[in-house]
Amino acid sequence: MVHHAAVTGWGWYSPAQILSNDDLAKIVDTNDEWIQSRTGIRERRIAGPGETTSSMATNAARQALEEAELAAQDLDLIICATTTPDHLIPATACLIQQNLGADQAAAFDLNTACTGFLYALAVGTQFIKGGGAKRILVVAGETLSRFVNFEDRGTCILFGDGAAAVVLEATSQNAGVLSTVLGSKGDVEQILSIEAGGSARPATAQTVAEKAHCIKMRGNEIFKLAVRSMAQSAQEALAKAGLSVNDLRAVIPHQANHRILTATQSVLGLSEDQMFINIDRYGNTGASSIPIALGEFLHANPIDAGEHLLIVAFGGGLTWGAAVLRWADIPAIKRERKESLLRKNFALTG
Repeated sequence: MVHHAAVTGWGWYSPAQILSNDDLAKIVDTNDEWIQSRTGIRERRIAGPGETTSSMATNAARQALEEAELAAQDLDLIICATTTPDHLIPATACLIQQNLGADQAAAFDLNTACTGFLYALAVGTQFIKGGGAKRILVVAGETLSRFVNFEDRGTCILFGDGAAAVVLEATSQNAGVLSTVLGSKGDVEQILSIEAGGSARPATAQTVAEKAHCIKMRGNEIFKLAVRSMAQSAQEALAKAGLSVNDLRAVIPHQANHRILTATQSVLGLSEDQMFINIDRYGNTGASSIPIALGEFLHANPIDAGEHLLIVAFGGGLTWGAAVLRWADIPAIKRERKESLLRKNFALTG
């Protein structure tokens, strides 16, 4: 039997602390009008004391499991997309597994920066299609505020913290992830990077003094690359799925910058109603931005089985990609799951 990979649960978590543009204006040379005109951002969420990527991701994962009506023990695999892991070792996915009590699940991290969720979704889809897993938690979390130089107004205005997750489940329905397109180009010029902290430049007093553990970015070059790569990968993903932009209920893009989003919308010929944007309230939350936006979209907009979504992203690495999803009949998947469990229990009891 050919298995398809469908989203059956979703959830997201945002820290309570809000950092507004006016708050930033008190610590760096900027103002609300300057930030909004260039980025579309009004505020962003900042992780509080004791909050980490794994703790936020665990909260989001519990919501996704509840939505899917699954227990943590039902999971076969946990994939965590993050640029800001709790530690180099252990993997953040392993901490999430322990927090959830998902003792039947394998776990690993994946880092393709802001494209991380999309890459993780593609990897999870292949596990399901290949028969290696039936239920996968794809989770993305970022604590980017701890890697921001708050003296650099070109970057500190952009980033926020948060986490989100989806449950990816095997189904015989002709639905789920229809197509994925992934791309990369080694960023040897360090257009978008965190230079220190790895084996090439380990942490020292000098690297800390230089703020080399903070995000550095050349915004103008990123803008051009992001728009071109997102538009091209979106078009390729639609072509692979045999669809056009007119078939899309909505596009859930990585929330990088409002100008990047509107430029991509224009190139693809999308209507304003099709493009879901929430960057004004969250800023750029890295790998978690797409699943946070997906969760918000689904909360506010009931979606019918058979409708199509496009997700598209660009991130450090450099990486980019797109995926097309056909929404599944989730109640039917849940019924089939319960019926299968009843048959199994009946067989065991004779």
